Amino acid sequence: MKAIADLLVDSTDGEGNNILHLAGKLAPPDRLNVVSGSALQMQRELLWFQAVKKVVPRKLAEAKNKKGLTPRALFSEQHRDLKEKGEKWMKDTASSCMIVATLIATVVFAAALTVPGGNKEDTGLPFFLHNVSFKIFAVSNVISLVASTLSIVVFLSLVTPRYAEKDFLSLLPRKLYVGLGTLFIAIAAMMVVFSATSFIVFTDGSTWIAILVIVVPSVPAILFFYLHFRLFDDILRSVFVSDYLIPKCKTSLFYKEGETKVKQQKKTKQLNGNFTIQCACSTNV
Repeated sequence: MKAIADLLVDSTDGEGNNILHLAGKLAPPDRLNVVSGSALQMQRELLWFQAVKKVVPRKLAEAKNKKGLTPRALFSEQHRDLKEKGEKWMKDTASSCMIVATLIATVVFAAALTVPGGNKEDTGLPFFLHNVSFKIFAVSNVISLVASTLSIVVFLSLVTPRYAEKDFLSLLPRKLYVGLGTLFIAIAAMMVVFSATSFIVFTDGSTWIAILVIVVPSVPAILFFYLHFRLFDDILRSVFVSDYLIPKCKTSLFYKEGETKVKQQKKTKQLNGNFTIQCACSTNV
């Protein structure tokens, strides 16, 4: 096992790249396209590079190839275009979603000022104040307004700044997940507002109308989730399941300088069970 580890440390390709240099190279398109969007692709590349960096000697991180590039410098050079595409994709997505969230906030804010059924002249209170449908209308309107406003704030934070490479690792996917999640809640709550208003005004005891005003408005929310399901799934995995994309090895693949022979033998036994898992990681990224 030690012979294999030493061979990996000392080996370089024709350009002087060690194994960490190779991990920093851009993955082929068929591997990148496993996830949706350039930003999430950039995150997977960062995850893989950091996973390899954790299990190799520190000296490899500072080693330079024949072009004078360290593994990190090579990573930045190889992923420059992907980073720019990821930044553009993220900002375009955030801008489009922010427009939708702004429209929703405008609509539900106007709905709050226009109470269905009107108000009593003597007290100014709504006629349907104690109606269950009116209470659903009021609660859903508040939820939609708050969710859409939060979505605007999150998407605005994605549109304005320039991104660093490290932002793609966790910060940007989390923001996008929160933004899309709150936007979905805002859309669903807005549809409930419409259903409750229609139920108050138009039902008048007609069962088929009641069913119609409940079922039809749910279509846009279901359609939004269906069309964005793959993106939701990719973001969810990137944000909350990234540790499982590349399994963590508790033992370093190489010996550290100054370790005793006993510790090295003990580590070798541990590595015999971990080496296959570590190699299998490359097929999961």
